[in-house]
Amino acid sequence: MSEEDWDWIYDTNVKGAFLCSQAEARVMIAAGRGSIINLASISAIITNRPQPQSHYNSSKAALVQLSKSLAAEWAPHGVRANSLSPGYTRTEMADAPRTREAQPIWNRDTPLGRMAEVEELQGAAVFLASDASSYVTGHDLIVDGGFTVW
Repeated sequence: MSEEDWDWIYDTNVKGAFLCSQAEARVMIAAGRGSIINLASISAIITNRPQPQSHYNSSKAALVQLSKSLAAEWAPHGVRANSLSPGYTRTEMADAPRTREAQPIWNRDTPLGRMAEVEELQGAAVFLASDASSYVTGHDLIVDGGFTVW
């Protein structure tokens, strides 16, 4: 892995989320309330197989921790921060030739036996954004078809 690849992933997944969260929080703190949801991944807590991706995994772990830290810092201002960690989800990236060959392994190792569809993440996102989760902050909500039960 090149240093450029490492930097690109961290700039996107961690620095990008930090800058977006910071911009969102400025508005939310002024309003006295808000909910930030950072899109992490089960890669924050597992080591993916069979694909090597230590840069991605560690960046998603950093994003989960960033979300927890922001939750602690911004709670006094009425701003909640959480992360949403999907399992393997059918997207263009998951269907790319370099990852398509891993899909049978992902499906085998997911108790529900399949990848998620993007629409199946909507309920979790709505929950975290809504008043239904008004006492939830600093949480990483995992939506993975059971992949992390092993």
